Amino acid sequence: MRIYIGFDDTDNITADRGTGKLARWFENELPEGCRVEGVVRQQLLVDDRIPYTSHNSSACVMVDAPDPSLVTALAARAIEHLKRHSLEGSDPGLCVASEGDAALPRLIAFGRACTARIVTQKEALDASSSSHLSGHGGTNDGIIGAAAAVGLTASGWTGRFIEYGKLRRFPDPIRVLELERSNIVVVSGDRDARVPAPEDLVYTKGWLRPRLWGTRAVLLVAPRKEGVWESIGERRNKGKQGMATYPAS
Repeated sequence: MRIYIGFDDTDNITADRGTGKLARWFENELPEGCRVEGVVRQQLLVDDRIPYTSHNSSACVMVDAPDPSLVTALAARAIEHLKRHSLEGSDPGLCVASEGDAALPRLIAFGRACTARIVTQKEALDASSSSHLSGHGGTNDGIIGAAAAVGLTASGWTGRFIEYGKLRRFPDPIRVLELERSNIVVVSGDRDARVPAPEDLVYTKGWLRPRLWGTRAVLLVAPRKEGVWESIGERRNKGKQGMATYPAS
């Protein structure tokens, strides 16, 4: 079964790493029999009234677990992971929900709300109900992004993968066939929406980040010339864009 583990607000403005890296590291903490299906970055509302470190994003680890009883163990390990790796001045939050959890529809609606308006801790707690949601320092505002990360990822239609199989070890360029063998669907984002051929090359600019679309890892590409494509999107530098406070919860 799939278990969603959302992390948020674990770093600070001077950190050389963000919540995405902490989420990726969690793979090393999994119980026997579990495996990471992917780690997805979710973009939340950017607004001057919201406190965030750089881009107001959170991260969700999708774990394939052999037994529903492992939800409790995964939550406990995630809490310890946050305690070890969250940085001073952060407001860490954790959300854990399993496939079929009664709270998922509410978490999905909550996650979508977090992309459009300012929300409160109370709304996050109400949405999570039967699932695990906990704060681990500072204001505990991280519970908002953690719950949103789970909801948006569970929706299957938003976010980008920052870890997925051999994602970070692929060559540049790479053939479409190699990507599809790794369960990454290559889709043309140009006007004509031509179908990339198996032997076509994809230039990734050293930054391969498929989208989460229809519960699949989908790489959007644009044509460069016949038989050659370029992935859409590129790396950007981490930089503070705003600082403020959420309304009282």
